[in-house]
Amino acid sequence: KEGKGIVPIAGESLGSPSVYGNDRLFVSISVGKLEGETDMKLKALEAAGHPVVYRTLTDIYDLGEEFFLWEIATAFAGWRLGINPFDQPNVQESKDATRELLEAFSRDAKLPEQSVVASDGMLTVYADDQTRAKLNTDKVGDAIKAHLARIRPGDYIALLNYIEERPMNEDYFEATIPTLTPSMSNYVEPLPAHEAVIQAIRTQLRDATRCATTTGYGPRFLHSTGQLHKGGPDSGVFLQITAPDIRDVPIPGEPYTFSVLKQAQALGDFRSLSTRGRRAIRIDLVTDALAGLERLQQLIGEAVPVAGATAK
Repeated sequence: KEGKGIVPIAGESLGSPSVYGNDRLFVSISVGKLEGETDMKLKALEAAGHPVVYRTLTDIYDLGEEFFLWEIATAFAGWRLGINPFDQPNVQESKDATRELLEAFSRDAKLPEQSVVASDGMLTVYADDQTRAKLNTDKVGDAIKAHLARIRPGDYIALLNYIEERPMNEDYFEATIPTLTPSMSNYVEPLPAHEAVIQAIRTQLRDATRCATTTGYGPRFLHSTGQLHKGGPDSGVFLQITAPDIRDVPIPGEPYTFSVLKQAQALGDFRSLSTRGRRAIRIDLVTDALAGLERLQQLIGEAVPVAGATAK
């Protein structure tokens, strides 16, 4: 917040020293001594001059100590940066934008439309008017390439995923707690097929740009890294990924459904990013989420190829 912040990178696969800038601190948390490929990669990073912190746990129950340790570290970092680590003013900003969008839906029976930059039947790219003018194209691949061309050394790239995280089929719902609705399934673990492509995309982006990458599933990330996205330094390049829900259910007492609520949260988050002049586009996976993600992976690979990689 206040233009300051530390970007936490979780779940990014370890790479060779050549794919990282000089702005990283690596933390290894393991039960017992590290061995094998992970140990070798961390030692290679150390040898290349990257700082590496090792936390060795006696057993899995030592994770409780880690929670406490990193909470203290976060509070101390906030003090050192001169900011209050215990409030989240920009999270409320997104909530307010979402509320305005839902009020518009209640009045007009539809959510306000964003400006379309380009569409090819599988992917549709949206942006605010200022970004649309900067991208200056009506082709999806060129729009993504132009957006990624705005990445600067020291930036981080954030994939903001508002997509289904569970397989949408009858067997799943029959085996699920009755009160868990289809649209509420976004609060459980990621769908493996979607997650695999998302991880491949972030690895491609990191290896091609040497920038850090983050990924999170909305709307839950809004209460963690969502504060950093809006209130931190202007070093984020954002790709918000959305997809239509296959199934939907109404919300009792409200004129909108869970799917509309989720769409409003995504649009509210995007509006907050846009208001603060962040570099952001929204990519909608028009009909088939998995096919759309794979198409996005292909276009990103063409837009920012990894040096020395062999084209397939």
